[in-house]
Amino acid sequence: MQYDIQEGIKGLIFDLDGTLADTMPYHFQGWKKACKKYGVAIDNNFLRKHTGSPSWIVAREVLNLYGLNDRVTVQEIMNEKHREFFRLQHLVKPITPVTDIVKKYYGILPMAVGTGGHREAVERTLKITGLTEYFDIVVTANDVNAFKPDPETFLKCAELMNVSPGDIEVFEDGELGIQAAHSAGMKVTDVRSWYDSDW
Repeated sequence: MQYDIQEGIKGLIFDLDGTLADTMPYHFQGWKKACKKYGVAIDNNFLRKHTGSPSWIVAREVLNLYGLNDRVTVQEIMNEKHREFFRLQHLVKPITPVTDIVKKYYGILPMAVGTGGHREAVERTLKITGLTEYFDIVVTANDVNAFKPDPETFLKCAELMNVSPGDIEVFEDGELGIQAAHSAGMKVTDVRSWYDSDW
């Protein structure tokens, strides 16, 4: 897969999960195990629909959808999910067609990570995939008040990068993130066809 950035781009923003790193199968396993503990089976379509959302929003949706509010709290089911994800996280690999772009433009263009992930999980994923050194700017769900599809994550990246939103290309794998990039007035590239994912 050979790809170069769009013409006139002055800054790059990358989503993390499913874009820079092939974490989604492990996030799904985490949710699956957490839900099974409370007698619920979730499918891949549910998680795909929420790709880009912070885990507490996904947890809240699970509780509402399956009527679990009287049995478990958002924090409890989220903790279960995180335990399983952290157990598997060492298996995460970089998505090389995307990380090749990072490495090509490192030191040439400003770059940032704009993700709906928890900062702890995000920092661990960047370290495991060998990407920490490439990003001084990392905006996570802990750093914003509104989440994808709201553009705040990407607009905050743009501000920290000191690049006009219209001059930025966003790399994304989630519908919510793609909507957020468009709302921010940025160019957006959907990377879902760039690699095979087994989830």
